Amino acid sequence: MSMEPIEGAEHKLSPVLIALFKGVLYQDANAVLWQSLLTLQPRVRDYVAVLGLELILDESEGYAYLRQKPQADEESMPRLVQRRPLSYPVSLLAALLRKKLAEFDATGGETRLVLTREQVVDLVRVFLPDTTNEARMLDRIDQHLNRLVELGFLRALRGQEHQYEVMRILKTFVDAQWLNEFDERLKAYRNKTVASE
Repeated sequence: MSMEPIEGAEHKLSPVLIALFKGVLYQDANAVLWQSLLTLQPRVRDYVAVLGLELILDESEGYAYLRQKPQADEESMPRLVQRRPLSYPVSLLAALLRKKLAEFDATGGETRLVLTREQVVDLVRVFLPDTTNEARMLDRIDQHLNRLVELGFLRALRGQEHQYEVMRILKTFVDAQWLNEFDERLKAYRNKTVASE
């Protein structure tokens, strides 16, 4: 019996695992790795399960990533995938972009949502305190946008200054329940602000 198929599979498994350990694997960013992942999916799942991780794969949206398995027992494994707390402005921006993505999907046209910084500023301006220092506000929004790029929720478009693609993985992290809870907190915040005026 020849060992070539096994060696070939091992050769393809390593790059897939390395890509997943580094972050999100997108179908459109690397079609070869994506196809390998689809072919080797059971082996990838078995391999990462040993580390207390699970593979999240959305074929229709074209992305995959690793997530820590929920631990029910007392002797849970140490976290391999770190949690990243988001500041209020970054959470707000993520929620607004998720809503924009839902509206965009409802129109049924293009598949990629691309927004300019000006469009993002228009989305968020209503929630920001009035300021006379426009440049400082834009700097802060740029910082928040960069944080969302780091997290993989946005992708800055090369050669197109201040244009961002909203990545579909945002739908996984900002689901309908999260949005509803955030809406409730926003309403409470608005009511508190109005009452203090």
